[in-house]
Amino acid sequence: MQFFDVPEARMGNVLGDVLGLAAAVAISPLPIVALIIVLATPHGRLNGLVFATGWVVGLSALGAVMLLIGGKGSADSHGHPADWVGVLKLVLGVALALFAVRLWRRRPTDVTQAQLPHWMAAIDRFSPVKIFLLALLLSAGNLKNAPLTIAAAASISASGVPVGQQIAALAIFVVIASLGLLTPLGVFLVMGDRARNMLGNWKEWAARHNVAIMAVLFFVFGLKLLGDGVDVLTS
Repeated sequence: MQFFDVPEARMGNVLGDVLGLAAAVAISPLPIVALIIVLATPHGRLNGLVFATGWVVGLSALGAVMLLIGGKGSADSHGHPADWVGVLKLVLGVALALFAVRLWRRRPTDVTQAQLPHWMAAIDRFSPVKIFLLALLLSAGNLKNAPLTIAAAASISASGVPVGQQIAALAIFVVIASLGLLTPLGVFLVMGDRARNMLGNWKEWAARHNVAIMAVLFFVFGLKLLGDGVDVLTS
């Protein structure tokens, strides 16, 4: 039924494929904790906006690079992804699943004993430039976010939709993937100092459960990417 194989239908399919990946990126406890620490600095409003900008730039740049690499070679005339897209998803899926097992084994048995990385203690002394670079690293260089962003961009590139729609799909991915950070930032910008106690509670909860949350997300989306990769290679 080639009648239904139109760009609009493909666009709907690709959005359905990447929205779940975007939601997984949005659930990122460690970057959220880092942002809350940034908001507690003397110039919290400015630094928070700088952090959010770095995050968005990191995801956008990584996705754009993947779109450029994929190009028109990611799909055939019927919109079926190229084999390399399936292989990429298989590799990313295996990596995420293995890392999930490693994280789960190393999770603290007592969440009250969970500790944040030592580098977080220095965030309140970071300049805006360092905060921007930190956000770039936590988005484009994160062991969870980078593979998921690459997989989402590969799906977009493999969809066969026009370039303009690919860019729109990537923009939607970035917006959804940024909601986890934009929520505490929005609360702080609206409520100001009144939000400090609330954000402090969010920070404590995220710090305690960071490892377990990441392990579960790594495993679930690792399996999803494995399934997607097998589907591409066998269909």
